[in-house]
Amino acid sequence: MRTKEYTGIDLFRLAAAFFMVAIHTSPLADVSETGDFILTRVLARVGVPFFFMTSGFFLISRDVCHTKRLWDFEKKTAVIYGAAILLYLPVNVYQGYFQTEHFLPKLLKALAFDGTLYHLWYLPAAMLGALLAWGLMGKLGERRALAAAAVLYLVGLFGDSYYGLAERFSGVRCFYTQLFLVSDYTRNGIFFAPLFFLLGGILAQKERKKLSVCVAGFCVSFSLMLAEALLLRHFSLQRHDSMYLLLPFCMYFLFGALLHIRGRRLAFLRDVSLVIYLIHPLVIVMLRPAARLLGLWELLVENSVVHFLVVAALSAVFAVGGTALWRKYRPKRETCDRDRDRAYLEINVDNLAHNVRELRGLMQPGCELMAVVKAEAYGHGMYETAVHLNRLGVRAFAVATVDEGIRLRRCGILGEILVLGCTSPGRVRELVKYDLTQTVVDLGHALRLNAQRRTVKVHIKVDTGMHRLGFAADETEVLAKVCKLKYLKLCGIYTHLCVSDSLAAEDAAYTRGQIDRFYQALDVLKKEGITIPAVHIQSSYGLLNYPELKCDYVRAGIALYGILSNAEERTIQTPDLRPVLSLKSRVVLLRRVKSGESVGYGRAFVAERETQLALLPVGYADGYPRELSCGKGGVLINGCYAPVVGRVCMDQLTVDVTDIPNVRAGSEALLIGAAGGEKIFAPQLAGACGTITNELLSRMGARLKNVTVSQ
Repeated sequence: MRTKEYTGIDLFRLAAAFFMVAIHTSPLADVSETGDFILTRVLARVGVPFFFMTSGFFLISRDVCHTKRLWDFEKKTAVIYGAAILLYLPVNVYQGYFQTEHFLPKLLKALAFDGTLYHLWYLPAAMLGALLAWGLMGKLGERRALAAAAVLYLVGLFGDSYYGLAERFSGVRCFYTQLFLVSDYTRNGIFFAPLFFLLGGILAQKERKKLSVCVAGFCVSFSLMLAEALLLRHFSLQRHDSMYLLLPFCMYFLFGALLHIRGRRLAFLRDVSLVIYLIHPLVIVMLRPAARLLGLWELLVENSVVHFLVVAALSAVFAVGGTALWRKYRPKRETCDRDRDRAYLEINVDNLAHNVRELRGLMQPGCELMAVVKAEAYGHGMYETAVHLNRLGVRAFAVATVDEGIRLRRCGILGEILVLGCTSPGRVRELVKYDLTQTVVDLGHALRLNAQRRTVKVHIKVDTGMHRLGFAADETEVLAKVCKLKYLKLCGIYTHLCVSDSLAAEDAAYTRGQIDRFYQALDVLKKEGITIPAVHIQSSYGLLNYPELKCDYVRAGIALYGILSNAEERTIQTPDLRPVLSLKSRVVLLRRVKSGESVGYGRAFVAERETQLALLPVGYADGYPRELSCGKGGVLINGCYAPVVGRVCMDQLTVDVTDIPNVRAGSEALLIGAAGGEKIFAPQLAGACGTITNELLSRMGARLKNVTVSQ
């Protein structure tokens, strides 16, 4: 999200950093032992899980299809860890760290799990936890990954707050004894961190719960966690007290509440909180000799409240000053937004959400939206689109192939995923493993699927006049037989309307005939004792021209993305659909040619006057059709129309900007979209190429990056 940042997360980073200071200074120790326990061993324990969830929120986000983000996180954290180790090296030397017995094994254990100083364990835990969470999500999918991480957390729990119960069983005690030889605690990157990384990543994609629900949930779960902690303390069961049974629930609602606080980015505050976390133990160490020299030992060290306030204040001063100096004097490097450095697709998720609302408003009560996201969601990016639709509560998707369905599952998409195409029975194991629903296209296909002897969810396709895949509508005996096959779990039945986009009388009559044949087939099946599953007939045009049909799903494709297949088409229902996709590029070179000079392959353009040309690094290999050469296509630069001159090449094209002021290298060019009161939409370009919008858009995306924006 480029216009609204997660201000609540940035603000709470600072609070979490001060929680870490509190844990290591015990502010209320002189006031109330129980009060200090509640502050430092219960309330402040939300700090580290919050940091893990924040990393997971921006890192995991179900985007386990691309690993660059993970390795960038690992490298950055490793650099911070290395710098922190060097920073505290003098402290380690002073404390005799390097003179202990078995130094090398101890050092390796510290580097991998415990940190070379007590607070640095977080950094290796973050690196290992991110790797595990990423791997679990990619291999198991969201639910199983979360379950596996929860099991690891429970194992860690009984080596932490519930160790007093675990050590009563000799076999379990032996297990933890051996475990503690490797890591002093179970609050590490294996048992503690993965669950919170995954919770953060999952919350990034889920539809936001109401703020009131999050606040109430946090209050209830924290109250229960407080009771849990006090009971554990009363019975002296803790070995350590970082992990509680209620902590994940508490964090889920707390983080959900913070997501409601949106505003401008607070990057400075984010950096300050990191420095406070890293530097406060050094402040504690330095404060002691300073207090002796000043004769203020009792006030600055032995008074727990003052000690906390001074450490917190000094840490904040150092952090603010150091961060400000770093930002002012750090080496200036040429920055590059890699997603926008050549040509890219801009996906407006606000428009996508608007279209979902508009289409749902046309649907009959009880009907659900099935989003068609095949072919990279019509060029919009299957992953990005499906993730945001999941957030909007869409729980049914349609894809063309089993591989598209697997990809969605691996990225953590929830709900039903229907494979519209014919899948080989040899891939039934994958259908079952990834919980995909397969279309049954004829009797032979059904029998071969059933012969695999593995229960697979299916929808039956009925051919009512399209004459592609599906059972003939009058083959009701065959349909009844398929419905009763042992290993096919019937979840839906549907047909496809082939001319529902046309309002011509002849086409409308044909569509009505298809609808009648479909429902007649269903009536026959009912008489045969078949329970009719979920029914769907309408695609985008079926909904726009026949909204009165009562179905369980509407398979929305092109309309979901805010456009129609042809610019001239008219529909009975005209919802306020908004285009989701824009195609953008940048001017990389300006060139002036004289009258009579030619440009490009075949000398297809000859200048009739002195002409200023702009070169754009986008071509037909990016999906911009070659048919738009020689003035048939154009772009918007500075809100003005610039026609294509010469032929569209594989990787670039040239436009005439002679009459457009202030064009320079780096100026944005809009190939599809609207700017300055002008617009170039996909149906318009498709018409100029003699094709439909669906084909034009589905050709895009082979090497174009998708940039998601919100207004």
